[in-house]
Amino acid sequence: MIDFLLHNPVLTALIVLGSLALLFGAILGFAAVRFKVEGDPIVEQLDALLPQTQCGQCGHPGCRPYAEGIANGEAINKCPPGGQNTINAIADLLDIEAPSLDEEHGEEADTKTVAFIREDECIGCTKCIQACPVDAILGAAKQMHTVIAAECTG
Repeated sequence: MIDFLLHNPVLTALIVLGSLALLFGAILGFAAVRFKVEGDPIVEQLDALLPQTQCGQCGHPGCRPYAEGIANGEAINKCPPGGQNTINAIADLLDIEAPSLDEEHGEEADTKTVAFIREDECIGCTKCIQACPVDAILGAAKQMHTVIAAECTG
């Protein structure tokens, strides 16, 4: 048998490559389990407290990046859509004193902003459905869409 393998270089190469693939696969599998990185639980909690409007008024492209910034020591008072209630909740979570809303980022609205669709202009392109971070828009391609106001975060 060994004589056959020595005189058949293609088969020998396949066996060697297959063995190496199994070895490296086992090493990678072990490393994935052993060195698994868990998400930061404080970022998850902060993100859950933010209003999920993805408005960018805080200077970040969305609520999750702002939560990560807060976890890294950034100011907690840059979210006008969340307002003072959100600032207070974040301060309670972090066990710090709650500052007032930073007016530089906007003013707290008295009422909740809800997205709306101009029905006379809606062509059913589904771009609004794709852009909505909380799946609060109902509709199908080439059909009229509507906002589920109770689910909308603005």
